[in-house]
Amino acid sequence: MTSSPREPVEPAEPVEHAESLILHRTDNGVSHITLNRPSALNALTRDQRERLIDLLAAASAAPDVRAVVIDAVGRGFCAGADLRGGKQPRDRVAGDVARTIRLGAQRLIAAVLDCEKPVIAAVNGTAAGLGAHLALACDLVLAAESAAFMEVFVRRGLVPDGGGAYLLPRLVGPQRAKELMFFGDALPAAEAERLGLVNRVVPDAELAKTARAWAERLAAGPTRTLALTKQLVNASLDADRGAAFAAEAAAQEINMTTQDAAEGVRSFTERRTPLFRGR
Repeated sequence: MTSSPREPVEPAEPVEHAESLILHRTDNGVSHITLNRPSALNALTRDQRERLIDLLAAASAAPDVRAVVIDAVGRGFCAGADLRGGKQPRDRVAGDVARTIRLGAQRLIAAVLDCEKPVIAAVNGTAAGLGAHLALACDLVLAAESAAFMEVFVRRGLVPDGGGAYLLPRLVGPQRAKELMFFGDALPAAEAERLGLVNRVVPDAELAKTARAWAERLAAGPTRTLALTKQLVNASLDADRGAAFAAEAAAQEINMTTQDAAEGVRSFTERRTPLFRGR
């Protein structure tokens, strides 16, 4: 009796782990978070997104972390969410999409906005869709000359997610935000800087060096003061004057209990450079 020939078995695809696709190290008080999926222009999978959220939360809680840099490997910063990964549900019901967005893209952007340490985006190439919003949610945005930002959603017949319709009007005003979102054109780094989306554009070869210098300068600053300042500025965009003034007074009250505030005042009276310790 002869056995029938077996069908050829395709080799299994390599398993990608979030730990290898999101590189991380802490150096000189700076948490460096690097998107490392260059073959997909660093499009984010669910596992990568959760890893980013966890690392940002860890940075908030770690006393030895005093600033964060988010950068990327390859020619793109982040192409957005990975729409090719995962299967679409067959029996989607009302509420499923909203829940997915709320627990996914919106959680990621909130993790950046709520991080208690200053976060710098070092944008090395195209930042599209959720990738653009990831960069723009950061406190400071550095861009290489080759970088570009794109509200790609309209090209796919999709509504912007990841807080885009919240972030963009606050950065460039409603008319400019609509222009970017209605047309979905690529916005070169120089134009993004002119509109106020980017703090500084630098030559590609100087991006990492500049990001490191900015981050180490922040890491040497009064960490809790920076956290409270970030909180005040972010909250002011949604508050009336009375609420903003009350928040400012409360932040001042909290900040004056820190060792760095005492050191700042003491160094002024002693006419020397302050030595902040993030406490």
